[in-house]
Amino acid sequence: MKIDYSELYEQLKDTDLAAWNDVLPERIAHGLRPERHGLLPQWEQALAALPVVDASLSHVELREDVRADGPPIEGLEKLLKQFHPWRKGPYHIHGTHIDTEWRSDWKWERVLPHIQPLEGRTILDVGCGNGYHCWRMAGEGAELVIGVDPSALFVCQFFAMKNFLHHPRAWVLPLGIEDVPETPGVFDTVFSMGVLYHRKSPVEHIEQLKSFLKPGGELVIETLVADGPEGYSLIPHGRYAKMRNVWFIPSVQTLELWMKRCGLKNIRTVDVNETSIDEQRSTDWMTFESLPDYLDPENPAKTIEGYPAPKRAVVIAGL
Repeated sequence: MKIDYSELYEQLKDTDLAAWNDVLPERIAHGLRPERHGLLPQWEQALAALPVVDASLSHVELREDVRADGPPIEGLEKLLKQFHPWRKGPYHIHGTHIDTEWRSDWKWERVLPHIQPLEGRTILDVGCGNGYHCWRMAGEGAELVIGVDPSALFVCQFFAMKNFLHHPRAWVLPLGIEDVPETPGVFDTVFSMGVLYHRKSPVEHIEQLKSFLKPGGELVIETLVADGPEGYSLIPHGRYAKMRNVWFIPSVQTLELWMKRCGLKNIRTVDVNETSIDEQRSTDWMTFESLPDYLDPENPAKTIEGYPAPKRAVVIAGL
């Protein structure tokens, strides 16, 4: 397996995204330049070492889970652990269970019942990590799923999974949202899950997301929220839950107001959930610190810095 987007370029021809082929190869190459990611050659060697698996020998499931069932592959766990840390998942690949930091399947179960059916839709997933939710979107019958994330490690993890899952219509590109070609009104559904609080200008981020939507399209935002009235946002003095780049954590009412001010319609908060240490934790596949280390050991309702512990909301709107 290697990082190869030639099949994507063929898929984009004769679609509303055809113009991407004029700029995407250069932007992808820029996103994967070796000087930006010192371990990229090591990850590429790990990709090349993955065994070639005949698709006819696997049963791939993407709707209820993300898994490829087939004969166990000797040494597969050791190979896949070269892509440590695994943050989004879980995955089940030929007898190897990738127990990721996040139970991303739990988040998907909170989102899926409330969104428009994804069958036949063209989807953009911003800040997609290694593409776990892209696979779930493909499992729901999406025509094309494009995830973007600037991390080369996550791109390599995606291609490692693609080696076994074989689905042709899900992709992860090494791009931030600012690198996505400007093509207004081309996506049926746009997701931004776990990104908004990392943006210095959250309203600008919502405007960017909106710009990619077709008329009648749907925007799905999942983000940290704080308790408070309309107009309130928690702005950390420094780190929040040991994260450096957290800028604004709005109240639900503030987030809805931001979306309304951006011209979105039918805005509704469909889920608010306190993140538990069962949903985000260290594992053998992500051995660094995780949520239990980010909370005050004397009062787990607070972060280590004294802020309210993480709470997340799902807000959906239309154009």
